[in-house]
Amino acid sequence: MNSEIRKVGILTGGGDCPGINAVIRAVVRRARLDSVAVMGVKNGWQGLIKNNLELLTRQTVSGILPRGGTIIGTSRIDPLSSPEELQKIRETWEQHRLNALIVVGGEGTMSAAKRMSAEEGYPVVGVPKTIDNDLCGTDYTVGMDSAVSIVVDAIDRLHSTAESHHRVMVVEVMGRHSGWIATCGAIAGGGDVVLVPEVPFRLSEVCEVMRQRQASGRLFSIVIVSEDARPHPDEDFLKPEQREAIYHHERLGGIGPILAERIQSVTGIDARATVLGYMQRGGSPTAFDRILATRLGIKAFEMVLAGEFGRMAAITGSQMTSVTLAEAVAGIKQVDPDLYRIAEVFAG
Repeated sequence: MNSEIRKVGILTGGGDCPGINAVIRAVVRRARLDSVAVMGVKNGWQGLIKNNLELLTRQTVSGILPRGGTIIGTSRIDPLSSPEELQKIRETWEQHRLNALIVVGGEGTMSAAKRMSAEEGYPVVGVPKTIDNDLCGTDYTVGMDSAVSIVVDAIDRLHSTAESHHRVMVVEVMGRHSGWIATCGAIAGGGDVVLVPEVPFRLSEVCEVMRQRQASGRLFSIVIVSEDARPHPDEDFLKPEQREAIYHHERLGGIGPILAERIQSVTGIDARATVLGYMQRGGSPTAFDRILATRLGIKAFEMVLAGEFGRMAAITGSQMTSVTLAEAVAGIKQVDPDLYRIAEVFAG
């Protein structure tokens, strides 16, 4: 053990998702073995700016494993937005005598953690948490499996109403700029068409699948569309104002209802849209996410003890590994082409 590590902070930034509390619990329980205190930084980086921290104990984290969300709150605050806020962070850090900080978050949070480490010299270790699974250097991120399970449950329910009414059901899912949720949801849920950001789609081809299914006696269809999926430039049916509204960087969404309207207009088949939205972030984590979060939390704390700062805990295959924060945010991890090919095998 590094005898200089006596007190560690932990914060959760960005969007919430199932499994975050399992990370917090793992860090606290592992730190207890080495008599290291863990301070929960409230509401992301905002907690360091506003000096809002609390001691996390075994009692504090008791019973939180199955809970969704995060018991210490979250926000999308940028800690490097001004010199004044950086000074407040420094004062809070020194007041609480923190030796390191574990940062749990997605691409935006890891980008801030990278800069806080590289530019400001803070001893930071990251834990990948995002339903989008779009961080580089790790096969899985905490929250993705739980989100996919919610999507699959919704698809299962929509199958029955689609079949009863002979409708096309368009299901819009999250994922930001990658198609992991849509692709995995389509494979596990039996989607007939899956549209992802990585592959621009042609409306004519989507409608042809609907027509072929009707002609073969399959009178319903399930279309899974990722919130950032885009029409091919050759067949762009979106109006400029629709495009601006749907693909707003801070809040994607809206392609589902427009796509359903276009499918019905072109094919004459009754079509409806369901936007799952924030449902995908809520509820209890799956067993997979609970185990992944626990392993990543323990790995992150042990990286702190080893002085492996400026890095993010990760999983490759079945093994716990780590990558630099710079590698983690070097780009958007796109959906595995082989996985998407499997989804396409079952299309139509």
